[in-house]
Amino acid sequence: MAKRQLATTSRDNPGVKAWFGQGTPWVWLSGGAVAVSMVMVIGLIMLIAVRGLAHFWPAAVIEFDYVARPGDAPVRVIGELSRSETMTAVAMREAGFMVPEDQELVTRHLIKQGNRDVTGRDFVWYLEDGMSEWRYPRDIVQIERLQWGDFFGYLRSYEVDGVVVAQGDDARAQFEEQLAQTSALVTQIGRIERFDIGNVNFRMERIRLRERGLELTVDLDPSRREAITAQLAAERAALEAEHEVLEAQRQALRQEVGRFAVTVETMGGERVTIRLADIVHAWWPNDMSVAAKLVHYAGEFWKFVSGFPREANTEGGILPAIFGTVLMVLIMSVVVTPFGVLAAIYLREYAKQGPLVRTIRISVNNLAGVPSIVFGVFGLGFFVYFVGGSIDQTFFPEALPSPTFGSPAIIWASLTLALLTLPVVIVSTEEGLARIPSAIREGSLALGATKAETLWRTVVPLAAPGMMTGLILAVARAAGEVAPLMLVGVVKLAPNLPMDSNPPFLHLDRAFMHLGFHIFDVGFQSPNVEAGRPLVYATALILVLIIIVLNITAITIRNHLREKYKSESD
Repeated sequence: MAKRQLATTSRDNPGVKAWFGQGTPWVWLSGGAVAVSMVMVIGLIMLIAVRGLAHFWPAAVIEFDYVARPGDAPVRVIGELSRSETMTAVAMREAGFMVPEDQELVTRHLIKQGNRDVTGRDFVWYLEDGMSEWRYPRDIVQIERLQWGDFFGYLRSYEVDGVVVAQGDDARAQFEEQLAQTSALVTQIGRIERFDIGNVNFRMERIRLRERGLELTVDLDPSRREAITAQLAAERAALEAEHEVLEAQRQALRQEVGRFAVTVETMGGERVTIRLADIVHAWWPNDMSVAAKLVHYAGEFWKFVSGFPREANTEGGILPAIFGTVLMVLIMSVVVTPFGVLAAIYLREYAKQGPLVRTIRISVNNLAGVPSIVFGVFGLGFFVYFVGGSIDQTFFPEALPSPTFGSPAIIWASLTLALLTLPVVIVSTEEGLARIPSAIREGSLALGATKAETLWRTVVPLAAPGMMTGLILAVARAAGEVAPLMLVGVVKLAPNLPMDSNPPFLHLDRAFMHLGFHIFDVGFQSPNVEAGRPLVYATALILVLIIIVLNITAITIRNHLREKYKSESD
């Protein structure tokens, strides 16, 4: 019926038939589909950005009195509003809340009340019907701690060596001044522990491995063995002396920062003493101007992208995950580009076209559709156990049975992703080579150039934009892969970055953190889901931005190459 009506309309109006014949409706349909896709992508990014970036804004802290059941005494509640929702009264009764029988809908609010060391829970649902009017006291302090999450309450006193030296407004002023100094000392302690003492421990481990290697060397001259043993003993003694000095410095700084503390009052009236050394940051959100909130927002975001995670990854920063993701993608790009380009050049320019080459092309195309976890299993078996185990047996026997390269590491993750993205680079490079007109090849050969000179000086430069397209697609896919990485290198928490000041400086044998796995871990494996929820959005936003930056860089290089060789050909 619809076809008969369309045919009748076309006979009655020839312009409609010409309109369909020119394909104009399909152009509009394609354009509309692209527009809808762009709106969906931009909307998704904006949703992630709003929910992630809002986490760093110092929200107001509310105070109210709550009555759970009629006749109960009111309980004071202090916290930050996380979210609100309206539900049916039946569902709330099934959840254990006391709701009147004649009520159909109930509004409840999720309050981040912190103080997990006192109350046992960070987030608690409260019914709106049991709340009094919300208050916003200006003297409520919010404290970000190294452990036990945030603290909400009232500052009562400032103490030095266990003696109260200030109360009220004076306590706040002295607390803020001393906290800045204590934070600097805590940073210095962390630098000594992470870098100075870490370097000493690294060198002592190297000496231990050299001593173990000396024991395994049976054909060494006794005098030579004795000399090497004495040298290693002297180096160990020097390192132990250096370690004692650093340990003394650390203990002195710890004693200094342990002198200062504050006493704060919780919403239940309990008095809690918190050492300044355990405080990351403290602020009075209800007593901050817009300018102060902007400064706080910038500082919190910077700590997020430049700090190390803590509290089961629900607090702190994501610097190791950012570093690991970028380094893995760069290593993968360096490995996959030459192999993919050379393979495509051989298949297109040198291999004799026939059933074997067609079979290889079909295999390459099918390889692009293999699930990524299969590549992870292959990488674990081949790279980690076979290649890495062989390297350990040959070059690091003194470290066995502890593996050096025979365990998941960033190098094996990069090589696994290089295999995963190799088909994309091969196909894109072949398409780029196929677009080069045969007249260019024939003209170069006619001028006396050899086939190799024609290929490497004429064809390959002109096909470089196509090769960069393959690299762009490879980077986009590799940066977001998670499944294979869980088998070949990524970990929940890496105490050290794969790069430091110790030779060989870039430690490819270390495990690493990845933004994609970090999102999975915080979102689905975290013991405190509500605390990690905003960090999932913020981390996802950082991952998207990194992929965009890497792609824009590759696209810029591709466009530069395209314009360069286009102008030269003109």
